[in-house]
Amino acid sequence: MTNEMALDAGDVAQNISQRTIDLVDQTSGWIAGNAIGILIAAVIGTAIAAALLALRSLAARILRQGTQNVHWRIIFARAIARTRVVFIILCAAELVAEHANTPPALLSVVHFLFVIAASFQAAIWARELILGYVEYRVGPETEGSTLASATGIIRLLVSVALFAIALVLVLDNLGVNVTGLIAGLGIGGIAIGLAAQGIFSDLFAALSIIFDKPFRRGDTIQFDGESGRVEQIGLKTTRIRSVNGEQVVISNANLLGKQLRNFASLKKRRMTVTFGLIHQTPPEVCAGVAGMVRAIVEGQKNAKMIHCVMVGISPSSLDFELVFEVSSSDAEFAFATRSAICIAILAEFNTARIRLANPTQIGFTAAPDGSLVKP
Repeated sequence: MTNEMALDAGDVAQNISQRTIDLVDQTSGWIAGNAIGILIAAVIGTAIAAALLALRSLAARILRQGTQNVHWRIIFARAIARTRVVFIILCAAELVAEHANTPPALLSVVHFLFVIAASFQAAIWARELILGYVEYRVGPETEGSTLASATGIIRLLVSVALFAIALVLVLDNLGVNVTGLIAGLGIGGIAIGLAAQGIFSDLFAALSIIFDKPFRRGDTIQFDGESGRVEQIGLKTTRIRSVNGEQVVISNANLLGKQLRNFASLKKRRMTVTFGLIHQTPPEVCAGVAGMVRAIVEGQKNAKMIHCVMVGISPSSLDFELVFEVSSSDAEFAFATRSAICIAILAEFNTARIRLANPTQIGFTAAPDGSLVKP
């Protein structure tokens, strides 16, 4: 058995040695007999390589100019700037090799090296384009944000996937049967996905927050009767500081499955104030309440009255409804404006001797003959 293995190894080494010798002989004869064709191909190849290098330098110059906003011009410039010199040289050689009467053995070597370089270069370009699109969608969210961890996961997954595809292409060009490898990778991916589906659901929910942006850190949101300010968005959970002061921790998938109300983009807040006057208030006074209240509301900064109307007559009061808007996204400013309006209404009513109603009941006493005696 040992002797047979030694003979097989010797045959392989002899075969490689013979191929090398043949390749050297063919190359020597090709150089000696095609000097002019080789020179022309070398000039054309050099021009192609110089053009590709100039394009890469232009992309690098665009990146050095710097810009705060990521757009497609910057994304393509990043991809082109990542072009490798080895790929440029092999690309030029591949384009001119067939026009210089290159020997088949040397031509196959050039083609094989070009396929390897092109596979990995395509993976690099695709990685830069995908990550650039992610950064374009995320915008400034990653700067100082915990969502930077999620974008880091995207970079890792994209890099692994693209370079795995490039490696499979290279192995396929080497003559390796990659069918079993692809099937094994697919089965392994399914097994990992089933085992960690809870983690992946929260991870993809975090990615959904990146792209869809239902809320950001610092926004005030409301869900399931809970409301608070978003403090941290992680890979698995989101932490919210409620109005009562405690921290609410909820998984990203569970949070996105609920109906959310985001108050961060609220430019105007509409508020309603109800009050009642006593039944003894004269009709002409009731008719003048709207004008009196309008002057009070519009005397406040960023406040506009929608309406102030009498909405009903209840057993103990004449009911009014005041609706006004405060043009501010700051909730504290809106609440302070409402407080100032209520105090001003109370002061104006006291000055005009308009009495606010309290829930009251009047009792009547029956006389001996059954008639009612007024109190």
